[in-house]
Amino acid sequence: MKRPACFILWLAALFLCAALAFSQETAVQEGTPSAGQRPPQAPPEPAEPSQPEPSAPAVALPVDPPGGKRVFGVLPNYRTADVSEEGTVLTPRQKFVIASKDSFDYPLVALGGAFAALGQLTNADPSFGQGMKGFGHRLVTNYADQAMGNMFTEGVFPVLLHEDPRYFRLGTGSKWHRTAYALTRVFVTHKDSGGTRFNYSEWLGNAATVAISNAYYPDNRNATDNVTKLFEQVGTDAVSQVLKEFWPDIRQKLFHK
Repeated sequence: MKRPACFILWLAALFLCAALAFSQETAVQEGTPSAGQRPPQAPPEPAEPSQPEPSAPAVALPVDPPGGKRVFGVLPNYRTADVSEEGTVLTPRQKFVIASKDSFDYPLVALGGAFAALGQLTNADPSFGQGMKGFGHRLVTNYADQAMGNMFTEGVFPVLLHEDPRYFRLGTGSKWHRTAYALTRVFVTHKDSGGTRFNYSEWLGNAATVAISNAYYPDNRNATDNVTKLFEQVGTDAVSQVLKEFWPDIRQKLFHK
């Protein structure tokens, strides 16, 4: 199995180290005091006011995600957080807990079944065949895609790259603004050290999933198929974030919760 070249390059980049700069101060003494003469004493320098050290970001406390644990009772919602939690930091363990919950929550099997039914209908991956055997094969592989994608994008790569895997729900603003915000979070993420940057975890995590999936998708192993699957994975995440953005509003309107 050959992994995509871009994935291998990105993975190698994780092991690059930044160069360290060292500076050395040199003290120069001018003039030599005569015998028996005490060297002149320099007047004491005024003490500089101490600067307060910047406080470390607060560790995020475990709270229920907005709208509950699942969107429409099916889509895992554990990585969603309120926008007021921006600036808090997840520990590596917390990142893996979120990834595990999203990967092994039982409704994810139903989501894999939906993708399997669609693949059965369109006869995707013909080598899987039809009937219950073909459906079962598609169910297992689609579930593997979802579970691995969650573990890599929410656990492994966020820990390695010090990125925050959470989706911070706005909850206010126009529908167009909130929709655009949700869709673009697959490109923008928060750093553990503060600030935002390109969402490397989203793309590298899904690229790793696609590369590994070549082992069990014998019909789709060329570069075009891999790029298509990568964009399908990222697109699925983008759409799911739109659902997570509006689900609490829908839930309140329909169920008054």
